[in-house]
Amino acid sequence: MASQKCKGARDLLPKDTEAFRYLEDIFRRTCLGWGYQEVRTPTLEYLHLFTAAGTLTPDMLSKVYSFLDWDGWSGERVVLRPDVTIPVARLYIENLSQQEIARLFYVTNVFAFEETGKENRERWQCGVELIGSDKPASDVELILLAMETLRSLNVGDIQIQLSHAGVLKALLKELKLEADKEMRLLDQVFDGNWQALTETKPSNSDIGRLISLLLDLRGKSSGFLENLKALPQIPVAVKPALDNFSEIASFLDALSCNYQIDITSTRGFEYYTGVCFQFSVKGEKIGSGGRYDNLIPLIGGKNTPACGFALYADHVIDLIQAQDKRKTEPGILVRCAKMTPDSIRTSFQLAQSLRQAGYAAELDFNGRQANRHWIISIQEKPPSFLVINQARNQKKEASSIAEAIKMIGGSA
Repeated sequence: MASQKCKGARDLLPKDTEAFRYLEDIFRRTCLGWGYQEVRTPTLEYLHLFTAAGTLTPDMLSKVYSFLDWDGWSGERVVLRPDVTIPVARLYIENLSQQEIARLFYVTNVFAFEETGKENRERWQCGVELIGSDKPASDVELILLAMETLRSLNVGDIQIQLSHAGVLKALLKELKLEADKEMRLLDQVFDGNWQALTETKPSNSDIGRLISLLLDLRGKSSGFLENLKALPQIPVAVKPALDNFSEIASFLDALSCNYQIDITSTRGFEYYTGVCFQFSVKGEKIGSGGRYDNLIPLIGGKNTPACGFALYADHVIDLIQAQDKRKTEPGILVRCAKMTPDSIRTSFQLAQSLRQAGYAAELDFNGRQANRHWIISIQEKPPSFLVINQARNQKKEASSIAEAIKMIGGSA
């Protein structure tokens, strides 16, 4: 039987890994520049960490990789993390809760079972969590940080969709449903079935019309939300969330950050409490995030506001490769056709000197054809080096390693 990878798994070939490292480097540099610190959490977490947070709907629970962490007769169920925000929140509770504000970022993988095996079951994310601030400006900070990263990657025209979990949940409460019916409705909405909201028959017809209005309308400025707030049928309980949504949108307007308000744009917002946002390029979703002020107390911490986002690395690296606008230093091939102790020693010395000078250097002992900008060939007789610039079809001789490297530096 021929060996093959598991269904839903992805190999990263050299070109994929190069794009991944490019994304990772820019993301890390951007986060550090904004004052964030990197963390890593274990691949394995206890299942109850996620069920306590209420993040696993029945549909999602069936997609979690879980098993017993056996310990004699008493084992506890663990999972391959299906989410990173919750493990980072746990990390904060256990290690960093004394900090007034914690700005954290990560690059890691998550796991979700997908029946057909056509979609990735292991997915990589570049994420940020801002813990300890309830200010609307913090939500704006995350949106701008993500946008700075994506623009630096030059992945194309980026669209931002905004919604607000607080508005939706307040409206759901106004439906006055029995607890079990409300839970079933929430599960459907969390799984992306927004039609379930319009099919609900509320006792208050104004609420039904308001829900339909929210689901159907799209807006591109805070003025849309201000007009919505002015409607006479807006329930008092919904106004604080609308005020928050409007304030965040007005900040983005002031910063000339374009977005579209689309209440249905967010999916899987179980633990979100405030503004939610997603990023897309040509209709493909490449990242999302939002505010989750109730999450940390749900998993055993103090009342602590927080917000965060994740960029979907697998989608982003495909866009990076499609754009193919990365600026990377070309590698230099060190060629040694004659195998003698002296030439081998010189080859390794030259390669080491090139690396110390900041170049990537690859040794070639087979004389193969190579599509490289630069080749330095070790010659049998002085002058000792032939420096070949293949891009310009030029050849020059050098008598020393220092002279050969100077030729490359002066012409690159």
